Amino acid sequence: MQYGVINVSTKIEIFALKGLPEFVENDDLIDPIIASANECAGGVSEGDIIVVTQKIVSKVEGMVIQLASVTPSKQALTLSRTTGKDPRLVELILGESKNIIRLDSDRGIIITETHHGFICANAGIDSSNIPGEENVCLLPSEPNKSARHIRDAIIESAKVKHVAVIISDTFGRPWREGHLNFAIGTAGIKPLHDYRDTIDAVGKIMRVTMTATVDIVAAAADLVSGKATNTPVSIVRGLNYESSEQGMEDLLRAAEKDMFR
Repeated sequence: MQYGVINVSTKIEIFALKGLPEFVENDDLIDPIIASANECAGGVSEGDIIVVTQKIVSKVEGMVIQLASVTPSKQALTLSRTTGKDPRLVELILGESKNIIRLDSDRGIIITETHHGFICANAGIDSSNIPGEENVCLLPSEPNKSARHIRDAIIESAKVKHVAVIISDTFGRPWREGHLNFAIGTAGIKPLHDYRDTIDAVGKIMRVTMTATVDIVAAAADLVSGKATNTPVSIVRGLNYESSEQGMEDLLRAAEKDMFR
């Protein structure tokens, strides 16, 4: 199925869903999202894109870890001395990573490739918006699966035929200061829009252009989903996009094609 790919959108709306609770393990996400959407966005509409920040997904899926429960390995202890990081946190970083990509011992930065294939600091583990001084939050183990579950439940509850869900997280970027929201899990929306072999506005054939649609949507949603305002879910409405069950895999650049790894 395709949803709204005929024309480029000329207007979109982004709604922050307010009044959501502090989620904990095994909580229901769907009913609070639907209730807030009814109040803040006039309900869930056909074609809406629901952007859910990773942190609340991880919370309900039991991905919050107490550092006191972690026993660091010899490798974690060695890396801890190099970086100045808590060895228990380092142990979690190693456990969530396939590879260490870069290490800056002076600044205590560990850039890794996670088991999902994401390249980010500390394997995406952090403690922001997590109650408890020694609690940290890991990424969802299967973000695409989580997105599909949320999408299917919202469709059933809201009685609509099609919505898309993006699970987002905040990563740093090479070559630029500042952090940005990226998609880490998707359902119902094609992650990339491929412009190759199409004609541009002056009649030239485009050879390489592919737009990371889901990352653009995730970044736009962050304009209203403030990290300090307890608005971890937003709705993007009015965007023309291609529907797809592809998930995130197409966005992950293979190591052999990455000039900077």
